Amino acid sequence: MPDARLDELPVVTPPLLRDWPLPDPDGSKDAKGRLLVVGGSDRTPGAVLLAAEAALRVGAGKVQVATTASTAAHLATAVPEAFVVGLDTADGEIATSAAEQLLELADAADAVLAGPGIGDPAAACALLEALVPHLRTTLVVDALGTAYLTAHPDGVSHLADRTLLTPNATELAEMLHEDESGVDDALAATRRAATATGVTVLSGSEVSYVVEAEGRAWRVEVGSPGTAVAGSGDVKAGAVAGLLARGATPAQAAAWGAYLHGRAGERLTASVGRVGFLAREVAGELAHALAEVEA
Repeated sequence: MPDARLDELPVVTPPLLRDWPLPDPDGSKDAKGRLLVVGGSDRTPGAVLLAAEAALRVGAGKVQVATTASTAAHLATAVPEAFVVGLDTADGEIATSAAEQLLELADAADAVLAGPGIGDPAAACALLEALVPHLRTTLVVDALGTAYLTAHPDGVSHLADRTLLTPNATELAEMLHEDESGVDDALAATRRAATATGVTVLSGSEVSYVVEAEGRAWRVEVGSPGTAVAGSGDVKAGAVAGLLARGATPAQAAAWGAYLHGRAGERLTASVGRVGFLAREVAGELAHALAEVEA
């Protein structure tokens, strides 16, 4: 059954966001926050590139990317604004032996984004098992990184007020141990995930929902069919993580990031068409969408 309170949810709009302003963007690059992006594999190196660019486009001051050793040099050239670290690799994925190095990087970061581009759920779970329990900073768990929450629903309880999950429908169903048909009511499923994990969750498709563990929720209706394209989720995750690094709260970063991602798609639709644009172009439009809201 649809959520009985659906019509009562506040819809995320520019006026709502202006009344919920982001941290002041003035100051040095250090003042704008440092984000560590952990992910990628030998087969899917581009996800961390998209996430890193999105974070920079929404105003994060510094972005570090930690990925597989074989792809690090290429990514450092593709995103010269980021600091890129190559990690130990096993079967094309980041090895669990890299956890100690990752923790050293995370200690100096304002936020960590874990998951984009990891290609194997077991590898993702093992890496986050070695990393997340020792983190003390703000965290976004995205893509196959959510396999860690599937195995450990309480695995981020020590970071309850500093964690945001950004699963798609398939990942949300896996986290809840349900068939995908069980998450057709995206709001109800997102509520169940927030309750089960005790943290804020952003999920949905044409309509997205931001739900805090305590029950407060928001509805994000802006968007374009063209953003349903490979890599788009990595852009959204990078945007929300970049806003967290700037000092936004999980719910605030989720609402702003989801809106900016959807609005960037709408702007591209107006200039390119309903389909045919790339995820990297969505990332490039984020700064314009942000300026439009804050104007």
